[in-house]
Amino acid sequence: MSKFENITIVKKANVYFEGKVTSRTVIFESGEKKTLGIMLPGTYTFSTADKEIMEILGGSMEVKLPGSDAFITYKEGESFTVPSNSSFDLVINEVSDYCCSYIKE
Repeated sequence: MSKFENITIVKKANVYFEGKVTSRTVIFESGEKKTLGIMLPGTYTFSTADKEIMEILGGSMEVKLPGSDAFITYKEGESFTVPSNSSFDLVINEVSDYCCSYIKE
C-alpha cells in the first residue's frame, strides 16, 4: 500500500535518540496504529509492548531480533516482525525510511 486514506495523524512527532530517529503516528478508523519515520545513521535498541511489523520504505537497516546473535540486513521493500514485550537492535548505515505497524495480541 503506497498511501493511507481516512486516517488521523498525531501532529506531535515521536523523537528518540537525540533526534536521530523520528516518526509520526497514524491512526486508522479501525483503531489500528502505525508510525511513519526516518532513522539517521547510528546504533539503536528499541523495546516493544505490542508485536511490531517494520516495513523498510527506503534505505536499509541491520537488525538483530530477539533470540538471535546475528544481524540480518533488510532493504527497501522488505519487512521483519518483532514479538511483543521484547527488544531488538538496529544498525543504520544510511538514512532509512520506515513504517511500523503495531499488532495487538
